[in-house]
Amino acid sequence: MHHSDFQPGTLWPAIVQRTAHALQSGALCPIETVQSSIEDGGVRFLVRQVSSLARKDKARGTGSGGANPFLPYDPDLFVSDISDTHVALLNKFNVIEHHLLIVTRRFELQESLLTVADFAALLACMAEFGSLGFYNGGAAAGASQPHKHLQVVPLPLAEAGPALPIGPLLESARITGTIGTVPGLAFANAFAPLDIFAAPAREMACTLCERFRALLDAVGVRAIDVDGGLHQSAPYNLLIMPAGLLLVPRSSEFVEGISVNALGFAGSLFVRDVAQMRVIERLGPMRFLQRAAAAAG
Repeated sequence: MHHSDFQPGTLWPAIVQRTAHALQSGALCPIETVQSSIEDGGVRFLVRQVSSLARKDKARGTGSGGANPFLPYDPDLFVSDISDTHVALLNKFNVIEHHLLIVTRRFELQESLLTVADFAALLACMAEFGSLGFYNGGAAAGASQPHKHLQVVPLPLAEAGPALPIGPLLESARITGTIGTVPGLAFANAFAPLDIFAAPAREMACTLCERFRALLDAVGVRAIDVDGGLHQSAPYNLLIMPAGLLLVPRSSEFVEGISVNALGFAGSLFVRDVAQMRVIERLGPMRFLQRAAAAAG
């Protein structure tokens, strides 16, 4: 069963077609939200709040008995074969339209380190449409499934303002050699500026993997051996942006009961209700994210 890499130009039409199909069959359960924005620290943060009508708390996350939703996956959510190692699926409980999951065919733990194959699959998808890639490294970083999956959402994230809310701050990054930090971001971070489409995907996947390992080092997350495979020593979030990689070490999944994943650090926050919205308004999005990240080492 050998899967050839998918044909360029076919992914976006497949996403659109499968979305329509999965909405019709009920396999896709979008979470309806109301959007607002909060300016803070030079970033126009996007905050999505679950609409009051949608708050009949949909069965979320792992479903019955913690079964793995990716093995086997729901064929209604299948979008495309990506490579020998990865498939693309629709995100069942999506907040953002056309939200894609890039899932390993064989079971790997979410805490196992990202590999060249992971980056190659992600790049193949990101090359197809303007998008942001991200990874939630472990449950404390907002990962709801233990089976390894990367994620892709279309850009722009908001109708108005920059395509990527934190984009303007990346300009002021302080870089030594190939990596550095973005001082404008109030939370602990490490940044590797890179045009991720500057080289052939295979070559770029190797470069991304090297930079990723350097970023882990920079924030003090180590690669540890678990049963002969490399795993992360601590939770983190990774953003794969057209302009490079941003890595944020994490301390806890929740800030005052609000779950934070990688999208938060891109400037897109998700809250369940008005009370959670008030928390973000009170703290300010930057301070809120600062508390979700690990203390700067």
